[in-house]
Amino acid sequence: MNSSSVAEVPDLAATAAPAVELTATVPGRGTTLSPPPPPPPHLFPATAVPATPIYAKLIHVQTRTELNIPPGRVVVHIGKPNDRIPPDIDVAGFPNSEVVSRIHADIRVEGNAHYIEDVGSANGTYINNTALYPGNRHRLEPGDRIALGKGDLVTFIYELTS
Repeated sequence: MNSSSVAEVPDLAATAAPAVELTATVPGRGTTLSPPPPPPPHLFPATAVPATPIYAKLIHVQTRTELNIPPGRVVVHIGKPNDRIPPDIDVAGFPNSEVVSRIHADIRVEGNAHYIEDVGSANGTYINNTALYPGNRHRLEPGDRIALGKGDLVTFIYELTS
């Protein structure tokens, strides 16, 4: 291998913060060293809400009502009014909403995707007629059918908008 085919690696030591060595004397154990400092933040980019928000909506199957998923949020709560976690998407006014829990499901934004997660609802969340177990999540794709509760009584279709 010749030197022209080797990629040049930047000197990370030159960009890192200088190391600080702290010591402590612990009775019966002698001198101990503190853990090394964390790496510079530019080496581990944070995942956050995308610079361009994702615009999406839920279409209520039974009434054809369209509900926009609030853009710019990391978590969107779905349920009925309550005094613990007020819903961002309130389904109390829809027919058969008695099958929906007050704190039913969350839609989470990660990167350029929406994920739905059942947060321990009494009657479950179903994606395309398959149960979504509490704590598990599903990456939403346009056309996915989301049923809140048993019996497909309160159902939405997930769609992207512009």
